[in-house]
Amino acid sequence: MEPVESHLRKLETQLRTWSARLDEMVARAEAARTQASGDYRKRLDEVKAKYKVAEMRFGELRKAGSGKWETFQGGIESAWNDLDVAFRKLPN
Repeated sequence: MEPVESHLRKLETQLRTWSARLDEMVARAEAARTQASGDYRKRLDEVKAKYKVAEMRFGELRKAGSGKWETFQGGIESAWNDLDVAFRKLPN
């Protein structure tokens, strides 16, 4: 099994990647304000909300420490999965 600290670093890297991708998508939507459909903006808002949940769960886990991995594992995995699915639903 992978050490918890190593897993946390991977989660943090993924969170940073998602943050950069989300920032880029928001900037593109703002630049093409008249062209972006209402549905795309709604999906983008959903991704932002899911990102905030994932970020919060990660912060809780990081604050609690690696000894509490089992306590937070279900919540963070669920948030990660939800965010990943939301990103996949957005057009590139």
